[in-house]
Amino acid sequence: MSFPAVRRAGADALAAPGYVLSNVRREGGIAIVLHDLRGGGAERACLRLARGMIQTGESVNLVLVRGEGAYLSDVPPGVTLTVLDASRVVRAIIPLAFHIRATRPRAVLSALTHMNVAAIAAVRLSATGTRIVVSERNQISSKAGAAQRWMQRGLYRAVPAAYRLADKVIAVSEGVAEDLVRFGRLPVGKVGTIHNPVFEADLDAYSGADPSHPWFAPGNPPVVLAVGRLHPQKGFDILLDAFAHVRSKMECRLVILGEGKERSRLEAQAEALNLSSEVDLPGFCTNPFALMARAGCFVLSSRWEGFPNALVEAMACGAPVVAANCPSGPLEILGELAPLVPVGDSYALGEAILTTLQSRPACGVLRGRATEFSVAAATARYMAVMESR
Repeated sequence: MSFPAVRRAGADALAAPGYVLSNVRREGGIAIVLHDLRGGGAERACLRLARGMIQTGESVNLVLVRGEGAYLSDVPPGVTLTVLDASRVVRAIIPLAFHIRATRPRAVLSALTHMNVAAIAAVRLSATGTRIVVSERNQISSKAGAAQRWMQRGLYRAVPAAYRLADKVIAVSEGVAEDLVRFGRLPVGKVGTIHNPVFEADLDAYSGADPSHPWFAPGNPPVVLAVGRLHPQKGFDILLDAFAHVRSKMECRLVILGEGKERSRLEAQAEALNLSSEVDLPGFCTNPFALMARAGCFVLSSRWEGFPNALVEAMACGAPVVAANCPSGPLEILGELAPLVPVGDSYALGEAILTTLQSRPACGVLRGRATEFSVAAATARYMAVMESR
Protein backbone atom coordinates (compact mmCIF):
# COMPACT_ATOMS: atom_id res chain seq x y z
CA MET A 1 0.00 0.00 0.00
CA SER A 2 1.37 3.45 -0.90
CA PHE A 3 1.82 5.92 1.91
CA PRO A 4 0.70 9.56 1.71
CA ALA A 5 3.04 12.50 1.72
CA VAL A 6 4.01 13.40 5.27
CA ARG A 7 5.02 16.73 6.68
CA ARG A 8 5.87 17.07 10.36
CA ALA A 9 4.78 20.34 11.87
CA GLY A 10 5.68 20.42 15.54
CA ALA A 11 8.43 22.79 16.68
CA ASP A 12 8.62 24.23 13.14
CA ALA A 13 5.06 25.46 13.46
CA LEU A 14 5.81 27.26 16.72
CA ALA A 15 8.93 28.87 15.29
CA ALA A 16 7.48 29.93 11.95
CA PRO A 17 3.73 30.50 12.00
CA GLY A 18 3.66 31.51 8.34
CA TYR A 19 5.13 28.31 6.90
CA VAL A 20 3.44 26.54 3.98
CA LEU A 21 3.23 22.79 3.55
CA SER A 22 4.44 21.95 0.08
CA ASN A 23 2.11 18.97 -0.27
CA VAL A 24 -1.09 20.77 0.74
CA ARG A 25 -3.04 23.31 -1.28
CA ARG A 26 -2.62 26.83 0.01
CA GLU A 27 -6.38 27.26 0.19
CA GLY A 28 -9.39 24.97 0.10
CA GLY A 29 -9.82 21.34 0.91
CA ILE A 30 -10.84 19.56 4.08
CA ALA A 31 -8.65 18.96 7.14
CA ILE A 32 -9.53 15.97 9.32
CA VAL A 33 -7.98 16.22 12.79
CA LEU A 34 -7.31 13.26 15.08
CA HIS A 35 -5.02 12.52 18.00
CA ASP A 36 -3.50 9.44 16.31
CA LEU A 37 -4.51 6.37 14.32
CA ARG A 38 -4.87 3.80 17.07
CA GLY A 39 -7.17 0.91 16.24
CA GLY A 40 -10.52 2.39 17.24
CA GLY A 41 -13.88 2.86 15.58
CA ALA A 42 -13.56 6.64 15.34
CA GLU A 43 -10.21 6.40 13.58
CA ARG A 44 -11.48 3.79 11.13
CA ALA A 45 -14.58 5.88 10.40
CA CYS A 46 -12.49 9.00 9.72
CA LEU A 47 -10.22 7.10 7.34
CA ARG A 48 -13.29 5.86 5.49
CA LEU A 49 -14.57 9.43 5.25
CA ALA A 50 -11.19 10.60 3.96
CA ARG A 51 -11.30 7.90 1.28
CA GLY A 52 -14.82 8.87 0.34
CA MET A 53 -13.86 12.53 0.03
CA ILE A 54 -10.82 11.73 -2.12
CA GLN A 55 -13.06 9.68 -4.43
CA THR A 56 -15.23 12.76 -4.99
CA GLY A 57 -12.14 14.75 -6.04
CA GLU A 58 -11.81 16.61 -2.75
CA SER A 59 -8.41 17.61 -1.32
CA VAL A 60 -7.95 16.04 2.13
CA ASN A 61 -5.30 16.74 4.75
CA LEU A 62 -5.24 14.31 7.69
CA VAL A 63 -3.68 16.07 10.69
CA LEU A 64 -2.46 13.97 13.64
CA VAL A 65 -1.20 15.10 17.01
CA ARG A 66 0.92 11.94 17.14
CA GLY A 67 2.09 9.95 14.13
CA GLU A 68 1.33 6.54 15.56
CA GLY A 69 -1.29 3.82 15.62
CA ALA A 70 -2.31 0.56 13.99
CA TYR A 71 -4.10 2.30 11.12
CA LEU A 72 -1.16 4.38 9.86
CA SER A 73 -0.71 2.00 6.94
CA ASP A 74 -4.39 2.44 6.02
CA VAL A 75 -4.25 6.15 5.21
CA PRO A 76 -5.85 6.33 1.74
CA PRO A 77 -3.70 7.23 -1.28
CA GLY A 78 -4.17 10.87 -2.17
CA VAL A 79 -4.55 12.02 1.44
CA THR A 80 -1.79 14.31 2.69
CA LEU A 81 -0.70 13.40 6.21
CA THR A 82 0.56 16.06 8.63
CA VAL A 83 1.98 15.12 12.04
CA LEU A 84 2.16 17.86 14.68
CA ASP A 85 4.44 15.84 16.97
CA ALA A 86 2.93 17.30 20.14
CA SER A 87 3.33 15.40 23.38
CA ARG A 88 -0.21 16.25 24.49
CA VAL A 89 -3.37 17.49 22.82
CA VAL A 90 -3.28 20.82 24.65
CA ARG A 91 0.22 21.43 23.27
CA ALA A 92 -1.05 20.81 19.74
CA ILE A 93 -3.51 23.72 19.77
CA ILE A 94 -1.04 26.46 18.75
CA PRO A 95 0.74 24.36 16.06
CA LEU A 96 -2.66 23.34 14.70
CA ALA A 97 -3.78 26.99 14.59
CA PHE A 98 -0.63 27.92 12.63
CA HIS A 99 -1.18 24.96 10.30
CA ILE A 100 -4.76 26.04 9.60
CA ARG A 101 -3.59 29.59 8.94
CA ALA A 102 -0.96 28.32 6.50
CA THR A 103 -3.13 25.84 4.59
CA ARG A 104 -6.51 27.61 4.72
CA PRO A 105 -8.83 24.59 4.55
CA ARG A 106 -12.45 25.35 3.78
CA ALA A 107 -13.46 23.23 6.75
CA VAL A 108 -11.96 21.29 9.63
CA LEU A 109 -13.54 18.06 10.89
CA SER A 110 -12.45 16.53 14.19
CA ALA A 111 -13.50 13.49 16.20
CA LEU A 112 -13.46 12.52 19.90
CA THR A 113 -14.17 14.96 22.71
CA HIS A 114 -10.63 15.98 23.72
CA MET A 115 -9.64 16.56 20.10
CA ASN A 116 -12.86 18.42 19.38
CA VAL A 117 -12.24 20.98 22.12
CA ALA A 118 -8.66 21.49 20.90
CA ALA A 119 -9.70 21.79 17.25
CA ILE A 120 -12.35 24.39 18.06
CA ALA A 121 -9.76 26.44 19.96
CA ALA A 122 -7.22 26.12 17.13
CA VAL A 123 -9.65 27.18 14.42
CA ARG A 124 -10.82 30.20 16.37
CA LEU A 125 -7.21 31.18 17.16
CA SER A 126 -6.29 30.89 13.47
CA ALA A 127 -8.70 33.75 12.67
CA THR A 128 -9.21 32.32 9.19
CA GLY A 129 -12.97 31.94 9.18
CA THR A 130 -12.52 28.22 8.51
CA ARG A 131 -15.65 26.23 9.23
CA ILE A 132 -15.24 23.86 12.20
CA VAL A 133 -17.37 20.73 12.47
CA VAL A 134 -16.85 18.34 15.39
CA SER A 135 -18.22 14.82 15.75
CA GLU A 136 -19.25 13.21 19.02
CA ARG A 137 -19.11 9.46 18.75
CA ASN A 138 -20.34 8.17 22.09
CA GLN A 139 -22.74 8.80 24.93
CA ILE A 140 -20.98 11.85 26.34
CA SER A 141 -22.90 11.74 29.64
CA SER A 142 -21.71 8.16 30.22
CA LYS A 143 -18.12 9.10 29.40
CA ALA A 144 -18.26 12.10 31.72
CA GLY A 145 -19.75 9.98 34.49
CA ALA A 146 -16.93 7.45 34.14
CA ALA A 147 -14.18 10.12 34.16
CA GLN A 148 -11.89 9.72 37.16
CA ARG A 149 -8.94 12.05 36.62
CA TRP A 150 -9.37 15.76 37.23
CA MET A 151 -8.21 16.60 33.71
CA GLN A 152 -10.88 14.37 32.21
CA ARG A 153 -13.56 15.89 34.42
CA GLY A 154 -12.37 19.36 33.43
CA LEU A 155 -12.59 18.43 29.77
CA TYR A 156 -16.24 17.46 30.02
CA ARG A 157 -17.07 20.58 32.01
CA ALA A 158 -15.63 22.60 29.11
CA VAL A 159 -17.80 20.91 26.49
CA PRO A 160 -20.92 23.14 26.71
CA ALA A 161 -18.98 26.38 26.20
CA ALA A 162 -16.57 24.94 23.63
CA TYR A 163 -19.15 23.18 21.48
CA ARG A 164 -21.19 26.39 21.17
CA LEU A 165 -18.19 27.83 19.27
CA ALA A 166 -18.33 25.05 16.66
CA ASP A 167 -20.24 25.69 13.46
CA LYS A 168 -21.89 22.27 13.72
CA VAL A 169 -21.75 19.30 16.07
CA ILE A 170 -22.39 15.90 14.49
CA ALA A 171 -23.67 12.96 16.51
CA VAL A 172 -23.30 9.45 15.13
CA SER A 173 -26.78 8.35 16.24
CA GLU A 174 -30.05 9.92 17.33
CA GLY A 175 -29.41 8.67 20.85
CA VAL A 176 -26.03 10.41 20.96
CA ALA A 177 -27.61 13.59 19.61
CA GLU A 178 -30.28 13.65 22.31
CA ASP A 179 -27.69 12.97 25.01
CA LEU A 180 -25.40 15.68 23.63
CA VAL A 181 -28.13 18.33 23.56
CA ARG A 182 -28.95 17.58 27.20
CA PHE A 183 -25.37 17.29 28.45
CA GLY A 184 -23.98 20.21 26.46
CA ARG A 185 -27.03 22.42 26.92
CA LEU A 186 -26.83 23.03 23.20
CA PRO A 187 -29.49 24.39 20.87
CA VAL A 188 -31.17 21.55 18.99
CA GLY A 189 -30.22 23.21 15.67
CA LYS A 190 -26.53 23.08 16.58
CA VAL A 191 -26.53 19.26 16.62
CA GLY A 192 -27.11 16.99 13.63
CA THR A 193 -27.01 13.21 13.17
CA ILE A 194 -24.97 11.34 10.58
CA HIS A 195 -24.52 7.61 10.99
CA ASN A 196 -20.98 6.30 10.68
CA PRO A 197 -19.60 5.27 7.29
CA VAL A 198 -19.23 1.50 7.56
CA PHE A 199 -20.20 -0.41 4.43
CA GLU A 200 -17.68 -0.56 1.59
CA ALA A 201 -17.61 -2.88 -1.39
CA ASP A 202 -14.10 -4.08 -0.46
CA LEU A 203 -15.47 -5.64 2.74
CA ASP A 204 -16.22 -8.71 0.62
CA ALA A 205 -12.55 -9.08 -0.27
CA TYR A 206 -11.44 -8.62 3.33
CA SER A 207 -14.05 -11.04 4.65
CA GLY A 208 -12.94 -13.69 2.16
CA ALA A 209 -9.33 -13.64 3.37
CA ASP A 210 -7.75 -16.30 5.56
CA PRO A 211 -8.85 -15.61 9.17
CA SER A 212 -5.43 -16.76 10.45
CA HIS A 213 -7.00 -18.25 13.56
CA PRO A 214 -7.24 -22.04 13.97
CA TRP A 215 -10.61 -21.93 15.72
CA PHE A 216 -12.30 -20.64 12.56
CA ALA A 217 -11.24 -23.61 10.42
CA PRO A 218 -14.10 -25.71 8.98
CA GLY A 219 -15.30 -28.53 11.24
CA ASN A 220 -14.46 -26.77 14.52
CA PRO A 221 -17.09 -25.82 17.12
CA PRO A 222 -18.89 -22.51 16.44
CA VAL A 223 -17.12 -19.37 17.58
CA VAL A 224 -18.78 -16.49 19.39
CA LEU A 225 -16.98 -13.30 18.33
CA ALA A 226 -16.76 -9.86 19.93
CA VAL A 227 -14.65 -6.84 18.91
CA GLY A 228 -13.68 -3.73 20.86
CA ARG A 229 -11.38 -2.12 23.39
CA LEU A 230 -10.91 -4.14 26.54
CA HIS A 231 -12.71 -1.52 28.58
CA PRO A 232 -15.65 -1.67 31.03
CA GLN A 233 -17.80 0.15 28.45
CA LYS A 234 -17.76 -2.91 26.18
CA GLY A 235 -19.23 -5.24 28.79
CA PHE A 236 -16.91 -8.16 28.06
CA ASP A 237 -17.21 -9.25 31.68
CA ILE A 238 -20.94 -9.65 31.05
CA LEU A 239 -20.16 -11.56 27.85
CA LEU A 240 -17.89 -13.98 29.70
CA ASP A 241 -20.66 -14.80 32.16
CA ALA A 242 -23.08 -15.23 29.26
CA PHE A 243 -20.63 -17.47 27.43
CA ALA A 244 -20.24 -19.64 30.52
CA HIS A 245 -24.00 -20.25 30.36
CA VAL A 246 -23.83 -21.07 26.63
CA ARG A 247 -20.82 -23.33 27.09
CA SER A 248 -22.71 -25.36 29.71
CA LYS A 249 -25.29 -26.19 27.03
CA MET A 250 -23.17 -26.77 23.92
CA GLU A 251 -19.60 -26.92 22.64
CA CYS A 252 -18.41 -23.54 21.39
CA ARG A 253 -15.61 -21.02 21.77
CA LEU A 254 -15.26 -17.29 22.37
CA VAL A 255 -12.84 -14.86 20.70
CA ILE A 256 -12.62 -11.22 21.80
CA LEU A 257 -10.56 -9.00 19.47
CA GLY A 258 -9.08 -5.86 20.95
CA GLU A 259 -6.65 -4.52 23.49
CA GLY A 260 -6.97 -2.47 26.64
CA LYS A 261 -6.56 -2.06 30.37
CA GLU A 262 -9.10 -4.77 31.25
CA ARG A 263 -7.06 -7.63 29.76
CA SER A 264 -5.74 -9.07 33.02
CA ARG A 265 -9.12 -8.79 34.71
CA LEU A 266 -10.89 -10.55 31.84
CA GLU A 267 -8.28 -13.28 31.68
CA ALA A 268 -8.66 -13.86 35.43
CA GLN A 269 -12.43 -14.01 35.03
CA ALA A 270 -12.15 -16.58 32.23
CA GLU A 271 -9.86 -18.68 34.41
CA ALA A 272 -12.23 -18.45 37.37
CA LEU A 273 -15.04 -19.66 35.11
CA ASN A 274 -12.85 -22.58 33.94
CA LEU A 275 -13.04 -21.24 30.39
CA SER A 276 -9.39 -20.43 29.67
CA SER A 277 -9.12 -23.14 27.01
CA GLU A 278 -12.32 -21.95 25.26
CA VAL A 279 -11.67 -18.19 25.40
CA ASP A 280 -9.05 -16.34 23.37
CA LEU A 281 -8.09 -12.66 23.57
CA PRO A 282 -5.59 -12.37 20.70
CA GLY A 283 -5.40 -8.57 20.76
CA PHE A 284 -5.89 -6.08 17.94
CA CYS A 285 -6.68 -7.63 14.55
CA THR A 286 -5.99 -5.81 11.29
CA ASN A 287 -8.66 -7.78 9.45
CA PRO A 288 -11.53 -8.69 11.80
CA PHE A 289 -13.84 -9.11 8.79
CA ALA A 290 -12.40 -12.53 7.92
CA LEU A 291 -13.34 -13.72 11.41
CA MET A 292 -16.75 -12.04 11.30
CA ALA A 293 -17.62 -13.87 8.10
CA ARG A 294 -16.96 -17.23 9.80
CA ALA A 295 -18.38 -16.51 13.26
CA GLY A 296 -21.22 -18.55 14.61
CA CYS A 297 -22.48 -15.40 16.27
CA PHE A 298 -21.24 -11.83 16.69
CA VAL A 299 -22.05 -10.26 20.05
CA LEU A 300 -22.21 -6.64 21.16
CA SER A 301 -22.34 -6.68 24.97
CA SER A 302 -21.71 -2.96 25.63
CA ARG A 303 -23.00 -0.94 28.55
CA TRP A 304 -23.14 2.12 26.30
CA GLU A 305 -22.19 2.99 22.73
CA GLY A 306 -22.48 5.79 20.21
CA PHE A 307 -22.86 3.95 16.95
CA PRO A 308 -21.22 0.51 17.10
CA ASN A 309 -19.30 0.14 13.84
CA ALA A 310 -18.34 -3.44 14.62
CA LEU A 311 -22.00 -4.47 14.78
CA VAL A 312 -22.67 -3.13 11.27
CA GLU A 313 -19.40 -4.60 9.99
CA ALA A 314 -20.39 -8.04 11.28
CA MET A 315 -23.79 -7.70 9.63
CA ALA A 316 -22.12 -6.72 6.36
CA CYS A 317 -19.89 -9.81 6.58
CA GLY A 318 -22.89 -12.10 6.96
CA ALA A 319 -22.61 -12.91 10.67
CA PRO A 320 -25.68 -13.56 12.84
CA VAL A 321 -25.71 -10.93 15.58
CA VAL A 322 -26.91 -10.46 19.14
CA ALA A 323 -26.71 -7.11 20.91
CA ALA A 324 -27.36 -5.47 24.24
CA ASN A 325 -29.98 -2.75 23.85
CA CYS A 326 -27.62 -0.13 25.23
CA PRO A 327 -27.72 3.59 24.68
CA SER A 328 -27.28 4.15 21.86
CA GLY A 329 -27.11 2.72 18.36
CA PRO A 330 -28.08 -0.96 18.48
CA LEU A 331 -31.83 -0.31 18.37
CA GLU A 332 -31.41 2.26 15.57
CA ILE A 333 -29.36 -0.24 13.59
CA LEU A 334 -31.26 -3.45 14.22
CA GLY A 335 -34.86 -2.61 14.99
CA GLU A 336 -36.45 -6.06 15.12
CA LEU A 337 -33.95 -7.75 12.78
CA ALA A 338 -31.95 -9.51 15.53
CA PRO A 339 -32.13 -10.18 19.27
CA LEU A 340 -31.73 -7.18 21.57
CA VAL A 341 -31.34 -7.97 25.27
CA PRO A 342 -31.32 -5.80 28.40
CA VAL A 343 -27.98 -4.18 29.26
CA GLY A 344 -26.03 -6.13 31.87
CA ASP A 345 -28.30 -9.21 31.78
CA SER A 346 -25.81 -12.04 31.22
CA TYR A 347 -28.50 -14.75 31.37
CA ALA A 348 -30.62 -13.10 28.66
CA LEU A 349 -27.50 -12.51 26.58
CA GLY A 350 -26.46 -16.15 26.96
CA GLU A 351 -29.91 -17.40 25.97
CA ALA A 352 -29.92 -15.20 22.86
CA ILE A 353 -26.45 -16.42 21.87
CA LEU A 354 -27.47 -20.04 22.44
CA THR A 355 -30.60 -19.69 20.29
CA THR A 356 -28.62 -17.98 17.54
CA LEU A 357 -25.87 -20.63 17.48
CA GLN A 358 -28.40 -23.43 17.39
CA SER A 359 -30.66 -21.94 14.71
CA ARG A 360 -28.04 -20.18 12.55
CA PRO A 361 -30.53 -17.66 11.07
CA ALA A 362 -30.29 -16.41 7.49
CA CYS A 363 -28.43 -13.10 7.41
CA GLY A 364 -29.33 -11.62 4.03
CA VAL A 365 -31.65 -9.04 5.60
CA LEU A 366 -28.95 -8.03 8.07
CA ARG A 367 -26.47 -7.56 5.25
CA GLY A 368 -28.99 -5.49 3.34
CA ARG A 369 -29.46 -3.26 6.36
CA ALA A 370 -25.69 -2.86 6.70
CA THR A 371 -25.41 -1.52 3.15
CA GLU A 372 -27.56 1.46 4.17
CA PHE A 373 -24.65 2.72 6.31
CA SER A 374 -22.40 3.24 3.30
CA VAL A 375 -19.27 5.36 3.01
CA ALA A 376 -20.72 7.19 0.02
CA ALA A 377 -23.89 8.20 1.88
CA ALA A 378 -22.03 9.39 4.98
CA THR A 379 -19.46 11.27 2.89
CA ALA A 380 -22.17 13.15 1.01
CA ARG A 381 -23.86 14.18 4.25
CA TYR A 382 -20.60 15.32 5.88
CA MET A 383 -19.64 17.32 2.79
CA ALA A 384 -23.04 19.03 2.82
CA VAL A 385 -22.56 20.04 6.47
CA MET A 386 -19.04 21.31 5.88
CA GLU A 387 -20.08 23.38 2.86
CA SER A 388 -23.18 24.99 4.38
CA ARG A 389 -23.08 28.42 5.95
